[in-house]
Amino acid sequence: MKISVLTVCVALFVTSCSSTKNVDANLPKDVSERPRDENSQKYDQAQLDLLKTSIESEISKEKCTDASEWTFAPMGAKACGGPQFFIAYPKKIETTILAKINDYTEKVKAFNQKYGIMSDCMMIMPPASIQCVNGKAELVTS
Repeated sequence: MKISVLTVCVALFVTSCSSTKNVDANLPKDVSERPRDENSQKYDQAQLDLLKTSIESEISKEKCTDASEWTFAPMGAKACGGPQFFIAYPKKIETTILAKINDYTEKVKAFNQKYGIMSDCMMIMPPASIQCVNGKAELVTS
């Protein structure tokens, strides 16, 4: 009797430890991988970074061969006013990319106000022109 009870206990132990975890890529991330507070500054900064990366990625898909086909726009917002930087983009995607750039800029303004962000108050001067270097648009300052 002792052997059969021991055998049953071992069998239950072995089967309970060998359970597998089903991983589904469509499920939300584990709670431990998400920010604790989705209203936190860290979370909001990550969202801004994703939006900026998305804009830069969309622009980088376009090859610069003729600088006259490119233009630039201010992007982001410093806490004391003015843009954080300027970004070059092809004129052919102007309507879609400008909407995203303006959305990013407005979200940065809201972020600065929400968290009381401080910045240098140095004015960023607009570039003088654009030049194509190795298929990439580069802003030229005067």
